[in-house]
Amino acid sequence: MVKVCVLGAFGGIGQPLSLLLKINPFINELSLYDIADCHGIGTDLSHINTKSITRGFDKNGIREALKGSDIVVIPAGMARKEGMTRDDLFKVNAGIMKTLCLHIGQVCSNNVKVLIISNPVNCLVPVAIETFKKLGKLRLENVIGITMLDVIRAETFLRQHLCELGDRENDPLEHEIISVVGGHSGTTIIPLIMDKRIIKFLGVERYHDLIRRIQFGGDEVIKAKKSSGSATLSMAYAADEFISSMISSMVVVVKDAERIEYRRRQKYRYLPGYVYLPSVKGGLALKRRLRQVAHLDVDYFAVPLKFKNGSISHIDLNVLNNLSQEEIELLRIAIGPLQANIKKGEKFVRNTAKM
Repeated sequence: MVKVCVLGAFGGIGQPLSLLLKINPFINELSLYDIADCHGIGTDLSHINTKSITRGFDKNGIREALKGSDIVVIPAGMARKEGMTRDDLFKVNAGIMKTLCLHIGQVCSNNVKVLIISNPVNCLVPVAIETFKKLGKLRLENVIGITMLDVIRAETFLRQHLCELGDRENDPLEHEIISVVGGHSGTTIIPLIMDKRIIKFLGVERYHDLIRRIQFGGDEVIKAKKSSGSATLSMAYAADEFISSMISSMVVVVKDAERIEYRRRQKYRYLPGYVYLPSVKGGLALKRRLRQVAHLDVDYFAVPLKFKNGSISHIDLNVLNNLSQEEIELLRIAIGPLQANIKKGEKFVRNTAKM
C-alpha cells in the first residue's frame, strides 16, 4: 500500500485531485498540505468510506505531512489567468517549488516520487532537479512533470474531428494513435499522430486546427471561465490517471476485485511525463535522436514513459520514428522556447544562495 502527499491540496486542482486519490483502492494514507489550513478538507474526505487514512495539515505541518511518503504530488502555486503567460507565473511559483523541494529533500527517502503539476512545468521541473542536485538527495529519474492533460486533450480533440468526418474505426481513446512530446506550454507541446494516413484524412486545415487547439487548450478554458480560473478539473483528472497507473505498477495484486481494478488502471501502456533525460534509461539515446531529427539539444523533454515497480523502466524511443514533415517542423519551432524555459529554471536555482 502507498502513502501519497499532496502539496497544494487547498487549491483548484488540489481539492478535486485529493478526492480522486481518496477513492483509489491502492492508497492507504493520504496526506494533504497547503499554506491554507487543510484540516477541514482532510476531515471532509476522511468521512468517505474508502481504505485510506486522510489527514490535513496547515503551513506549520509540512514535515509531518511529508513523513513516510512514497509519492509527493505538487499542484501548489498561483494559477494562470487570462493574459498571463507561463513565464509570468515563474517569478512566484519557482520560489514556492524550491521551498517545497527543500522540505522534500530533508524529510523524504531518496526513492520518493515527486510529481509536478505546478506551472510553468517546463521551468519548474528544472528548478526541482537543480534543488535536489544541490542537496545531493533523491534519484533524479523520480522527478516528473505531469503532462498527461496534453495527451488527454489530444485524444479528445482528435476524436471530435474523426467523428465529424465519419471515421468510427480510429478511436484515439481506444487505440494509441496520438501522442504528445516536447514541453507543456504553447508551441513546445508537440502532438504526434502515429498513423500518418490520419493526417491526410484530416486535411491541412483540420490538422492545423487540431494542433493549435491541443497546444493552446489551456487558454480555451481560461477564456470560457472568464478569467475566474484555469484548467483545474481536467488537470485533476489527468493527474489522477497518471498517478493511478503509476501506482498500479507498484502494487501486488492478490484479490479478484483488485485484479479487475488493476486492469482498469492499465488504460495507458505509456504515461507522458516531462523528465530530466540524463537520469532516465534511454534518455541519452533520445537526446541523440532529437539532435538528428530537429537539431534540438535539450536535457528535459516530455516523452512516453513505461513504469515498473513504480519507477521509470524505459522511455518509448519509437515515438520519434516515421515523423511527418509537419511534425519535424513542430519540433524545430519548439527549440527556442523549450531551451529558454529550461535555462530559466536552472538559472533560478544556480544563482540563489547556497543551500
